Amino acid sequence: MSWWTELASTEKAPRMTSQYAAGSLLTVADLSIVEVAAILAATDRLERMTGTDRSRILAGRRIALLFYESSTRTRTSFELAAKSLGAITTLVSDKSSSIEKGESLKDTGLTLRALGAECIVLRHANSGAPYLLAKSTGLPVLNAGDGMHEHPSQALLDLRTILARLPRVDGGRIDAKTLQGVTVVITGDILHSRVARSNAMLLPRLGAKVLLCGPRELLPEDALGLGSANASGSLAIERDFDKALKQAQVVMMLRIQRERLSGLELDLGDYISRYQLNEERLAACAPKVVVMHPGPMIRGMEISGEVADGPNSAIEEQVRHGLAVRTALLVRALRVGGFESVTV
Repeated sequence: MSWWTELASTEKAPRMTSQYAAGSLLTVADLSIVEVAAILAATDRLERMTGTDRSRILAGRRIALLFYESSTRTRTSFELAAKSLGAITTLVSDKSSSIEKGESLKDTGLTLRALGAECIVLRHANSGAPYLLAKSTGLPVLNAGDGMHEHPSQALLDLRTILARLPRVDGGRIDAKTLQGVTVVITGDILHSRVARSNAMLLPRLGAKVLLCGPRELLPEDALGLGSANASGSLAIERDFDKALKQAQVVMMLRIQRERLSGLELDLGDYISRYQLNEERLAACAPKVVVMHPGPMIRGMEISGEVADGPNSAIEEQVRHGLAVRTALLVRALRVGGFESVTV
């Protein structure tokens, strides 16, 4: 029995039919709690393996990194994860390929498949692009961020970071009560944030209360419609950042996405005054809170440098957990070592 089969044998998720290749991860909504638990358990197992053993798992397999938007953390962590597993990677960006000449996403995907790619990691500016790519190529596709829609692997790495920083909630089991009693405040440009959306969809399913915080320009009331979380009252809006912080065990700061602000008027001075996480606000409202940020950070805007580098900060830990989680997702995507026993 393979190690993944051992992990999955006690709690198997029901098999689901899908028009997308098994192993794809397009949205956190596709993951049952059992599958989330299995992915995190696989992450732990892979992290404990020697580099030599890990490098044999995907030896010679071909993974394409297709990035239509700039990325440092996500692209690099997926690439390093693939290489640590022994896979062959190729990076395709919109500035150095036929994409620049107007080639469609479908045709680029079919070309990569014809060249031997067995899995595609996609970052795209348009929401829904991973679904199109997965359907047209038949390959497993990992959504590395699509427009303002989702960022599934970020939500998983954020969950692992929270569990690591709040060990009292981690009894070695992931279920609907794992984060019970934990309030996570997500603050900033939620309107444009795929990170906020994926976290708001995932964390309440594990028992967390998620408070969304920001000005109306960046946080419309209809944000409460994310997923089904609000049905249990576990997703709410709190405009007063200080009030939200006083309830929080975890605070996740988001940058203002200037590239998406066309048509919006925002007083940056007022925003900094009301929503920046700085040392004074941290000390007054939440001196023990875990501080997170998906990056890239704009120091002096949504977060001060002192807080970003301070003892509360788990920002660098998020990056490390991202590498580990994405290693497990790549193994899952290519269905090796018994991954076929848990299917999306």
